[in-house]
Amino acid sequence: MVLTSVLEILDFRGLLLFIVAFLLVADYVKNRNPPNYPRGPFSLPLLGNVFNVDSKEPHIYLTKLGHAYNDIFSLRLGRDKVVFITGYKLVKEALVTQAENFLDRPYSPLQCRVYSGNAGLFFSNGEMWKKQRRFALSTLRNFGLGKKTMELTICEESRFLLDEIDKQKGGAFDPTILFNNAVSNIICQMVFGQRFDYADHQFRTMLKYISKSIQLEGSIWAQLYEAFPTIMKHLPGPHNDMFSNYKLLQAFVKEVVVKHKAELDPSEPRDYIDSFLIEIMKKPHETTDGFDEENIIPCVLDLFLAGTETTSTALCWGLIYLITYPEVQEKVQEEIDRVIGRSKEPSIADKANMPYTEAVIHEILRFGDIVPMNGLRMADKDTTLGESFIPKGTAILPILHSVLFDENEWETPYEFNPGHFLDKEGKFVRRDAFMPFSAGKRVCLGEQLARMELFLFFVTLFRKFRFSAAEGEKLNLDGVIGVTRTPHPFKIHATAR
Repeated sequence: MVLTSVLEILDFRGLLLFIVAFLLVADYVKNRNPPNYPRGPFSLPLLGNVFNVDSKEPHIYLTKLGHAYNDIFSLRLGRDKVVFITGYKLVKEALVTQAENFLDRPYSPLQCRVYSGNAGLFFSNGEMWKKQRRFALSTLRNFGLGKKTMELTICEESRFLLDEIDKQKGGAFDPTILFNNAVSNIICQMVFGQRFDYADHQFRTMLKYISKSIQLEGSIWAQLYEAFPTIMKHLPGPHNDMFSNYKLLQAFVKEVVVKHKAELDPSEPRDYIDSFLIEIMKKPHETTDGFDEENIIPCVLDLFLAGTETTSTALCWGLIYLITYPEVQEKVQEEIDRVIGRSKEPSIADKANMPYTEAVIHEILRFGDIVPMNGLRMADKDTTLGESFIPKGTAILPILHSVLFDENEWETPYEFNPGHFLDKEGKFVRRDAFMPFSAGKRVCLGEQLARMELFLFFVTLFRKFRFSAAEGEKLNLDGVIGVTRTPHPFKIHATAR
């Protein structure tokens, strides 16, 4: 009996060892790299490198790896391998020179759970992406994008923002939610046909859901979900909050869409939602075009999210940097007083006569590192990047941080220096390595709007107020990493000039 039991145990252990050995060999064969594939650090079988990446500062960790591997390397993140691209020259080659080849997004378990497949503006592919992006741009232009009417809308919203800051009466306050509301109201007027009051509780709650979701989407929890979706789907953790938040945001958008349908006048579209509903009715479309009531919600949500978070975050970093460097704040205010004065409304036309202010805004976007990573792309065919072979279907991730802090492109990359964008005569100069909005065919859809908002809000704020930290306090220049890099919670004082 004893001998039989021992043999059974040995047989079980032998079977277990065989299974483990088989899995390891199968894993090796499946993930064996083709010749001249980008090298990378050793990865654990089955797990890969997902636990190697610094979750607090992944953009810095990945940029340092780029230095070690000649700006192109691969990591295995769970079931999939990703090729990372760093440095201005190679990122430009991928996003601009080979734009057509790296146009599509790879499969993402996280995005698929949020949007149920090929949907929306930013994570869709193929004909749907092309037609939805084209439709969104033309529709937003119809409702003011790039026109004088949009300029007036931003200036009007600036006055609401100034009134809210006035209510603080010089006391310490956190400007984040005010900036979120002000910036979001611009895109909301084009998409929803309305602005929301700063005291609107439901809207403030939606803005908090956006901020929290974007932070979680760039966290280790999202990385683990992408790497091990089958397991993570059944485990508790903050990643579940992200999905819950997105459901609430989608419900908010759906409520607005239902109301638009009930009030729709096809002869007089009021906004993007009306225009989308009219497009659905107007002519038959291929199902792959995405003009249906299922796709309107992710499209609207993409515009709502993108039109809120990044620009308001840039404004927050702008306050922090100009408080930290008061001599820069004084110089900006001197230029504002000289060019615009206190009586007339700021205008985009003033930008040409304000090189220092323009340089400061550009340096805020560079040094603020608002979107340090970028979105994943996928090779449409076999190609080479640098001297490395990239097979068809390979996921690549260009690291924008590595471009904005490229030591070969910037004189003092790790210092806040508006001089990066000024020549010896003090005139504004454009820099090729300035890519805060990404580049190529997938460049940020709202770049034009963001630039207009940043200039007008920035000038309006610093024309009226002098901003400072509480006496004896230093503002934290480190960021909290999600999809965007946001400041730690902070409070400031605004004193009327």
